[in-house]
Amino acid sequence: MGSEAKKMIGKTPDNIVAKRPLRNGVIADSRITEALLKYFLNKALGKSRFFKPDVVISVPAGITTVEQRAVIKAATNAGAKQIIMLPEPLLAALGAGLPIETSSGNMIVNLGGGTAEIAVISLDGIVEYDSLRIAGDAINEAIINYMKKKKGVLIGEQTAENIKIRIGSAMDIKNPKSMEVRGRDFGAGLPKAITVDSNDVAAAVKRPLLSIINSIKGVLEKTPPELSADIMDRGMAMSGGTSKLRNLDKLLTKAIGVPAYVADEPMYCVAKGTGIALELMATGERSFTFNKSIT
Repeated sequence: MGSEAKKMIGKTPDNIVAKRPLRNGVIADSRITEALLKYFLNKALGKSRFFKPDVVISVPAGITTVEQRAVIKAATNAGAKQIIMLPEPLLAALGAGLPIETSSGNMIVNLGGGTAEIAVISLDGIVEYDSLRIAGDAINEAIINYMKKKKGVLIGEQTAENIKIRIGSAMDIKNPKSMEVRGRDFGAGLPKAITVDSNDVAAAVKRPLLSIINSIKGVLEKTPPELSADIMDRGMAMSGGTSKLRNLDKLLTKAIGVPAYVADEPMYCVAKGTGIALELMATGERSFTFNKSIT
């Protein structure tokens, strides 16, 4: 489970399958998702427990009712009692420390592995949002395609992610970092090593980043003017692992004209926000609702 299993992706023999039960922020394999949730519940609460726990689960703001039902089924079978689903951008904003309980406008751009969630939040509710199935995984895919087309080398998902983390940049820079990349020659089929730099990554990721920029612009266009003024003053907070891509905050600031900044510990904003929401609801201090409901 977790990071131990992630290391096996692309390296397993025929008798072992490394699976990702969640894709694009939603369940792709319900049976394995149940096993994953069971593992987490057992790790947190111990295997022998007398009561079924209440669970808060973060889901994409654009989740469909069919996808919602799959989440409820998986969590119930894993041993949860009451299941509360809350939108990812709301929880990310909470975890990033934004004052979302006030009447002022707060903008969060949560860039995870499967989804980019953009939302304007006020009074503990989402005013405008967009949920895009383009984020970290799509950026990895763009790097793989670039390496194949422009460099003639086939690389795997793990290598693409390693390139993104070590030398990745959202825009061209004067002194790019470089690294040696090993893969398979597309023509000859033999192992090959080449050197790649940050500007190669910037060229590779242009298309997925443009989709995210257009999505942010679309949300801002629909935002009420009073809230837009607040966002202009405060800027937009960025969370999620993909927000750590070098110069992404600069690219968004330049393309949109609104200051962008990366929140503290961006990878853990949603997880922290989920814990905070659970505690606030348990004490009755605040309540949160999801705009979508199952019919």
